[in-house]
Amino acid sequence: MTKKTPTVAIIGTGFAGLGMAIQLKRAGLDTFTVFESAPSLGGTWRDNTYPGAACDVPSLLYSFSFEPNPRWSRQYAPQAEILAYLQHCAEKYGLGPHLRFNTRVVGARFDEAAGQWTLALEGGGTARADVVVLGSGGLTRPSIPALPGLERFAGACFHSARWDHARDLTGLTVGVIGTGASAIQLVPQLAGRVKRLHVFQRTPPWVLPKEDGPITPRTRTLYRALPALQRWRRHAIYWRLESRAPLFSLMPGLLKAGSWLARRHLEASIPDPVLRAKLTPDYVLGCKRVLVSDDYYPALREPHVELVTEGIDEVLPEGPRTQDGRVRPVDVLILATGFQAAELGAPFPIQGRGGVDLDAAWRSGAEAFLGASVAGMPNLFFLGGPNSGLGHNSMVYMLEAQIAHVMDALRTLEREGLAALEVREEVQARFNRRIQERLDRAVWSTGGCRSWYTTRSGKNTTLWPGFTFEFRLRTRRLRAADYHRTPHRTPEGEDAPHASRD
Repeated sequence: MTKKTPTVAIIGTGFAGLGMAIQLKRAGLDTFTVFESAPSLGGTWRDNTYPGAACDVPSLLYSFSFEPNPRWSRQYAPQAEILAYLQHCAEKYGLGPHLRFNTRVVGARFDEAAGQWTLALEGGGTARADVVVLGSGGLTRPSIPALPGLERFAGACFHSARWDHARDLTGLTVGVIGTGASAIQLVPQLAGRVKRLHVFQRTPPWVLPKEDGPITPRTRTLYRALPALQRWRRHAIYWRLESRAPLFSLMPGLLKAGSWLARRHLEASIPDPVLRAKLTPDYVLGCKRVLVSDDYYPALREPHVELVTEGIDEVLPEGPRTQDGRVRPVDVLILATGFQAAELGAPFPIQGRGGVDLDAAWRSGAEAFLGASVAGMPNLFFLGGPNSGLGHNSMVYMLEAQIAHVMDALRTLEREGLAALEVREEVQARFNRRIQERLDRAVWSTGGCRSWYTTRSGKNTTLWPGFTFEFRLRTRRLRAADYHRTPHRTPEGEDAPHASRD
């Protein structure tokens, strides 16, 4: 039996990529490289630096289970603290020598003869690895709205994920397009700074109270002295959030009754019945991403803030013209329009066994086995891949489950002397057929809305339709029967007798 420690290429340095690298380090494996196109680590928490950027999952849960952070200053961590946490993790676990910054991977091709992946790097270089782990995430490519005339706008225009910190917005008239997760965080920050603010809303979101607040110095001291206390509170938060899973996927009808909390929050925050009507959704709670905020509604009550619900017909050089014919001149236009998620294809051209093209395979919508493996792509794994996203709990939990799955795959490759593991096409098809059947009964399909969870054709390629602990149990052990297993070549050039693709 030929045994070989696999070499691993990891793409991305957010929670996914760093988590994968740390687990390799903890297992004593140093044969890996982490490729990052930016000059520093952090993924979405490096890129999203707009005013008010913060997590909408409680801090104690939005962290690695093996690396609790007793230093969080608030119940919901702001962007800068999350980025500092990721930097701390990279330093503590000695990832520095493995990180290649300013190195963009622009293509990947599986060399069947060598049993390796060849990565094409921007600038003409290449790198080779036995295993590729894609941790680049689904919220990486900003979605730019197809508004006629947007390119002719005479003022400054930028996406919330590409914030222009050199531009002082104080005293200016600003337009914000979008009312999603980023917008409800930045609008209150802008309201206290700008001369006039126009918020262009297409569909009102359901907003629940965030109930944010500082974590006191005494509590932080207790967390440092008694780590078990922090772990207990983390578990309590996890199960509180996890208890919502059946409402989304098993009993979506109950969400209609559950919307009373959001309606009460709206009524308490917006006394004006006209404005309140504009902010009242006409779809079931949970169909779109449920947002949390304590200051978004109060910001919209400010006299210099206008909520615009007429659709934008076109963007003129001076500003947006809405369908009622009114033009609103603005100095700056901010696109808080989210990311390409459901329609997201391969992060770069990827060719697998027999020249299989990943984008071509995903033409009808992205799919994978356990959100991690794709037929025709040996030794290629996704973290946060298709249908592993969440609408109710912490994505870090899901990433750790997938990382454990990849670690088991690596142990299998080494233990059994295999060159490659490739999920069987029928296994992937059966898995995704069942996932879509479950999604068809969930609120994201029955709730009466269109969201970024689904493709233009209506396929939900984004969310996991069930409990997160179910996902963890399914990814805990790699089942050999689910994969084609390709052996290493023996020195004589023959396949080892203990394994085969069949």
